Amino acid sequence: MAAPPGCCSACATCLLCPYSCRWITAKKEKRKGLRTTKCDCSWFFFLFCVFLFTLVWLYFAVIILNDFHNFNEFIFKQSKLWLDWSLVLLIATSVLISYSSVLLVLALFLQLCGQPLKLHWVHKILLILTALVVAAAFTGLGIKWAEEWKSARISLQATGPFLHIGVVGGMTLLAWPLASFIYRTRSTGLKVFLLLAYCAAMIALYLAPLGITSPCIMEENQLPPKPALVGHRGAPMLAPENTLMSLHKAVECGVQVFETDVMVSADGVPFLMHDEDLTRTTNVQAVFPDRTADNSTAFNWTELQRLDAGSWFLERKPFPTVESLSAADRNETRQQKIPSLGQALEAVKQSNISIMFDLRPENHSDYQNFVNVTLGVILQSGIPLQQVLWLPDGFRELVKQQAPGVQHVYGRKRLENEQEPLLHINLPYQDMSSEEIRQYRQDNISVNLYVVNQPWLFSVLWCSGVSSVTTNACQVLKEMKRPIWLLPSSTYLMIWIVVDCVSFLIILWAFFLMKKCSHRRRPAESETDVLLTKINNLMQE
Repeated sequence: MAAPPGCCSACATCLLCPYSCRWITAKKEKRKGLRTTKCDCSWFFFLFCVFLFTLVWLYFAVIILNDFHNFNEFIFKQSKLWLDWSLVLLIATSVLISYSSVLLVLALFLQLCGQPLKLHWVHKILLILTALVVAAAFTGLGIKWAEEWKSARISLQATGPFLHIGVVGGMTLLAWPLASFIYRTRSTGLKVFLLLAYCAAMIALYLAPLGITSPCIMEENQLPPKPALVGHRGAPMLAPENTLMSLHKAVECGVQVFETDVMVSADGVPFLMHDEDLTRTTNVQAVFPDRTADNSTAFNWTELQRLDAGSWFLERKPFPTVESLSAADRNETRQQKIPSLGQALEAVKQSNISIMFDLRPENHSDYQNFVNVTLGVILQSGIPLQQVLWLPDGFRELVKQQAPGVQHVYGRKRLENEQEPLLHINLPYQDMSSEEIRQYRQDNISVNLYVVNQPWLFSVLWCSGVSSVTTNACQVLKEMKRPIWLLPSSTYLMIWIVVDCVSFLIILWAFFLMKKCSHRRRPAESETDVLLTKINNLMQE
């Protein structure tokens, strides 16, 4: 392949040094007669694939941030070490994508300058390691966190139109180095293959919006009401979860339902606690060092009241928002104790919101007694029963008999032959499609999806018509007055046509300019070849 100079020698040298690790000038490279071989082209293709692979992983990394607190809790249960692993994920991903991006940009500019693509062996090893690391990350995601594949599908409804524009733009810019390569290479077969592949890819991209669907492509007057907010264990970004402070912060955020978890102590007092043991959200290791592994239900109420349920929040900082707490909030946090269900019901009644809870652990041998004790506390509290949303499936018929006013929430979709119509369902956001949400809304079934923290996800569910969402970030979602984006179908059609037309014109311009430049260089190349031939003949004589 010919390699005529496409840019100044100094620029070419600056590009060659980091890519090829050859600390000599581009002129010396040319005198050595180096050319881009098929092996070099293969490594460039591998570089391009690694870049795309890493870019896709970056997209997944951003998407799974919505659920990453669950991953942090999972790691803590295994290792008893708390760390915000989302920072580790983002930093590592940023390093990998930056490295592959820089190499790819260098390679493209080297091609435009007509320099050889001699990738250094160190870069080759690092690229292989990058590909292996990303592959391992995807494998781990598929094995341990398979539901995130569904999250990615939902995310495409929020990002699809904009990803399309970005990919079209990137492929359009790729026309410049591609045209440069095609006009310089002498292999007709390779030229035809690259042109056909590029044209097929661009045609597919131009027509991609035919398959892009999003609930947020609608008219303004078709937008459903904003979903109600359900505080997941209160407002866990602003206060320790499952405490009275967290409940009050959730009320300040405007939540309509306080979602929590209830357990029953060894002496029969229902209290708020999510984990099976107390190590994550209390100082049980300091107060009862020999009982840290005991189940939460093994402690009596007097022992539970000795525990500090707030200081861990300031020490471990489960969310970045902890840093912004005021001095008064910090003092209040340190004073938090494990609340009883009775205390929570009184606070809910005074705040005029509802309470929704799970009763744990459902596999306990004395679970029926737990149900009876919990119902007793609810009935004695005097709270209007319509403000109580009952989640546990165990002994549900007993609950309907003893407290007929309680609202029952089901953790499943309706069945085909449902004898009793469902009025409220509570599911992970990955388990319901936009079409199902719309259908349930038409049938007057209240749908609550959990756990929704990111504005992009809240926007998609809002456009879909979901009734409410359970969230850790009530302070963020309450500020949203409308979805992040809302496009009428006619506007989106216009954007689609304009983007495709502009892209097509730029590609034609790129190939035209590259062809014109190649014609200008050929006479100079011919004269140089003749001169070098004469000099060689004279030296032989």
